[in-house]
Amino acid sequence: MIKPLADRVLVEAQEAETKTASGLFIPDSAKEKPQQGVIIAVGNGKKDEPMELKPGDKVMYGKYSGSEVSFDGKDYLIMRQSDVIAVIE
Repeated sequence: MIKPLADRVLVEAQEAETKTASGLFIPDSAKEKPQQGVIIAVGNGKKDEPMELKPGDKVMYGKYSGSEVSFDGKDYLIMRQSDVIAVIE
């Protein structure tokens, strides 16, 4: 398992939409990068900045946030806690 360090979080991104609301299929070349995901693991935080996020939180993040990593055939993003825009409840 991947354990992020300091104020970083490990996010499993949601799959990009494959169909529009009206039922049209979106080709791979036109799909947008997902901006929502689920926190899988969190670091310990920094001395002056405790971690507010926890595993299982559904979050929104910036379009170009984080670094993409693959582990055991799955794709994840590692980003700083400050790159997370909102928690979805």
